Formats: sequence, structure tokens, C-alpha cells
Amino acid sequence: MKKILSTVFMLFAVFVLPAHAELKVDIIAGAAQPVSIAVQKIEVVGNAYDKDAKMIRDVVDADLKSTGLFRIVSRDALPEFVEMGKMPDFSLWSAVHAQVLVQAKLSAESGGRYNLEFYVWDVNAKEQIEAQSLVASKKSARRLAHIMADAIYERLTGEVGYFDTQIVFIAESGPVQDRVKRMAIMDQDGHGMRYLSDEDTFVMSPHFSPNMQTIVFLSFRDDDPMVWTLDLETGEQRRLGQFGGMNFAPRFSPDGTKIALSLVKNGITHIYEYDIESKQLRQLTFGYSLNTSPSYSPDGKKMAFNSDRSGNQQIYILDLESGDVERITYGAGRYATPAWSPDGQFIAFTKMADDTFYIGIMDPRGRNEKILAGGWYMEAPSWAPGSRRVVYYETEKSIDGMDRFSHIRSVDITGQNIYEIDLPDGVNGVEPTWSPRLP
Repeated sequence: MKKILSTVFMLFAVFVLPAHAELKVDIIAGAAQPVSIAVQKIEVVGNAYDKDAKMIRDVVDADLKSTGLFRIVSRDALPEFVEMGKMPDFSLWSAVHAQVLVQAKLSAESGGRYNLEFYVWDVNAKEQIEAQSLVASKKSARRLAHIMADAIYERLTGEVGYFDTQIVFIAESGPVQDRVKRMAIMDQDGHGMRYLSDEDTFVMSPHFSPNMQTIVFLSFRDDDPMVWTLDLETGEQRRLGQFGGMNFAPRFSPDGTKIALSLVKNGITHIYEYDIESKQLRQLTFGYSLNTSPSYSPDGKKMAFNSDRSGNQQIYILDLESGDVERITYGAGRYATPAWSPDGQFIAFTKMADDTFYIGIMDPRGRNEKILAGGWYMEAPSWAPGSRRVVYYETEKSIDGMDRFSHIRSVDITGQNIYEIDLPDGVNGVEPTWSPRLP
């Protein structure tokens, strides 16, 4: 991934202090009362650049604010700057209603590297609850910011952070009747978008491998819809195999050794599993119905998929050991595009009912359905690491109904704090997939 992802030469926590403060973010309630965080100006030592220190602070603020769980204290209200190593006057920080204080120092090391040190303080308890030191290349300064934000988020919520991640998606451009579809990748906040495919080949349905080395996707190269893989380090593309029919909707298994896909044979669509090492194809669904959109459970023992075997689209669970299939959706409307959460507690889905599309979640038995978003057209939910947020795309019509605009959006599992990921002008985003944490 050296050519695609930012290269981190060395990245580690030097020390983490014992955490025994009572400060915790109420993530179950969706942070009805966000925790107030003050991130003071980052110290710059030696040949470190002021602009990089400012960027790191800005990114940390933006990451934490985007969750909806934190309120960033206005910089204009912050007390006088306190150097790291000196005890803050907590009464001053309490006066600006800061519950958490973050101090940081950026210093340049030999070999073109940065050392980013930061302390996290519980203002009310007057104690330090986190302290880390991170080292990476200067080119990876933005990643340092995301990793710092992850550490703060994890310490205050107890959940896995998701800021040091990427999103692969299909970038559409041009008139609605003749859209160009290119595969693209960006940081989870929309920064650094770059194309992974050219303008001449229609592509769809990209998904990451668990180790972030490979992307699997559908390509219409030479007008032949087949599943291909892209090596993120070399840029090499390979067709998955010759299966004797159109194949689509690919998804890696949790261990990265297999790829599930849909294959059309004799006009019937079934789900198959391709073993990457043996190059063997195993059929998983049977009968005369349409079966597609496979999604593995985190332990790799089950698979969610949608099928019209009951008369319209519904979601089913396949036991990969026994072959047993169970229908789990019975609500009004049609259900599709299931996506199992990384922690195994939820399945996200697309629902179509009453001329409206919805993004929702439910448990793996199909119970406790919760709608997170709804609109004219939305689809393709994908989970962030930690299973806290879902990314999806929404398409809207222009006022005259002649044009279409597609946006990539993210929503909390409480259904709150929906935000749009900024894309370059003229780019519509569809079919987003959230990556695991970067290596």
C-alpha cells in the first residue's frame, strides 16, 4: 500500500498512564450532552512546521466534532497557553466549561520524521487520563492527527476509533444520461481523493480486503461484467476467474481467503464462494430465485444476503456450515443490501417502502429494526470500524427533475448526527465502502 496510503515509518504509543477517572461519554444516548473538549495550540519544537501543527489541531478538532459526541471549546475562549510539562490551572479551564483539555507538542526528528506527543486531562478530576507519543514521516502528519483523535475518542468512549480510515467509492461525473463511473479512494473525512480506475471502464461495487491490500470490484471491461481485484500497492488489476456467466456483488470473507459473489447461470442468480488460494468455486444458494448482496458475519460462519424467494426482496441468513437458510425480515416493504457490523451486533440494510428508500439497522435475528435515514433514493450501507457509524449514499433530484445529485453521507447508529462527506466539485459519490483501520 506504499503508493496509495500514507507511509508511516514508525508509529507507537510510548506510554499510557493508568486511567481511573470517571469521565465517560454517554454514547448510548447519542451524547445528548456532548463532552466539552479544549484542544490548545500545539507546541512546535525544532524544525517542525507551524503549518503542520495547525493542520493537526484542525483535523483533531474536526474529527471529534464530527461524531456529535463532543463540543469543541472556541479557541477565542481558551485561557493562556500552557506548555507541556507544566501543570494546567484547571480553574481557568473550568471557567470556559472545558471538561477535557488536550495538550500536544510536535517536534522534528532525524530522517524526515515527526514526533507528536499529547496529554489528555480530565479538568474536573484534575488528572491526566491519557499520554501518548507517536512517530511518523512528515508526509504522514495528517495521519498522526487522525490517530491522535482516535486515541482521544477511544479513551473517552471506550469504543474503537474510526478516524484513521479510508473510504472507497464510485465517483460519477458528467450528464445523468452519460455518467462516467470511476473508482476512487479518500480519507474518511473526504481529504486526498484520488482515482483508482480510468474513465473508459464502467466499474461498480468496490470493497476492501481485511488487510487493506486489495480492493475487489465489478468491472465492465470490454463490455464483459466480471469481478476484478486491484492491488493497492502495485496498481495491478486481475480478473478473478472465468466462471461462465456474469458475476457481481463481490465481498471478502473476514479472513481474506475467500470472496463471495453473485453469478448468473442459465438466467438464475446464485451466491458462490471463491477460494483465492485453490481457485475453487463453491455454490452456496440454490433454487430458482434471485440471490445476491452477500455479507459475511464477523466470525465467517454465517452470511446475510437478499433474495426474492418469498415473492419480493427480503434478507436471509445462511449458515455456511450446515447450509440452513433463515428469513429474518418481515416488515412492510422490500429489504436489500445487508451489511454485517464488525462487532456482529447489527445488520445494516436498505429498505424500500411507500415510494421511499431507507437506511436502517437491526439485530442478526431481524429484531429491533431502527430506521436511520430516509429519502428519494439511498443505498449501500457500510460500517465504520467499531460499529458506531454507517456510511451510505443518497441521490436527490434537481428542482426540474432532469438531473441527479448523489452524496456520500454518514449517520450514527442512534439515527442522529447525519453529515455529508465533501467531494470535489462536479463529483457525485455512490456505493461507498468504509475501510478497516489503516495498517
